[in-house]
Amino acid sequence: MSVRQSLLAILDQGPCYGYQLRAEFDRRTGSTWPLNVGQIYNTLERLERDGLVAKGDVDEQGHVYYRITDAGSAEVRTWLGTPVARAAGTRDELPIKLALAATLPGVDVGEIVQTQRRASLAALDQLRQAATSSSDADSSGADSSDADGEALAGQLVADAAIFRAEAEVRWLDHVEATLRTRAAHTRELELNADRPRRGRPPRAPLTADLVAG
Repeated sequence: MSVRQSLLAILDQGPCYGYQLRAEFDRRTGSTWPLNVGQIYNTLERLERDGLVAKGDVDEQGHVYYRITDAGSAEVRTWLGTPVARAAGTRDELPIKLALAATLPGVDVGEIVQTQRRASLAALDQLRQAATSSSDADSSGADSSDADGEALAGQLVADAAIFRAEAEVRWLDHVEATLRTRAAHTRELELNADRPRRGRPPRAPLTADLVAG
């Protein structure tokens, strides 16, 4: 997640000081990514160094307001108009763990999958309950454009978490079905005593199947 571009997008609406930026970020993202003020001011210093923001007025309480520059506004437009790039491969612990477990002798990888599936279903249930509670609270709140905007922001982030959790459960079902088609002795790998070649090793088909779920 780009804190840099997110803060710029908020500043593009008008000058803000640090604590104000934190509050605006929080209410515009469903309160799902807490930022500390130190992180915000460090980011503002880098943005100022890069010519994307500039210090402006100071109020009676000593709050220093930052304003966006033309270059900063241009970066916001570029960021909003550019799709988010997903990194190739995966560093998610779960598919790596299951891919390794599937190749280890004497490991009941099916039980590992079921244990994870129970945990994933419990997490999904919690996400759905939280989303329902939040929706009920929003419907009983004040009828204002600000409340509607904040409710929409929270819903978008919550829905994304739910969809990811649902996809994880479906993927675990896929892993279980894939493992049933592979006899254990065809999956298990002994340590290779050959001297490894330089460079990146080729990806094994089993790992590819598990990660591609």
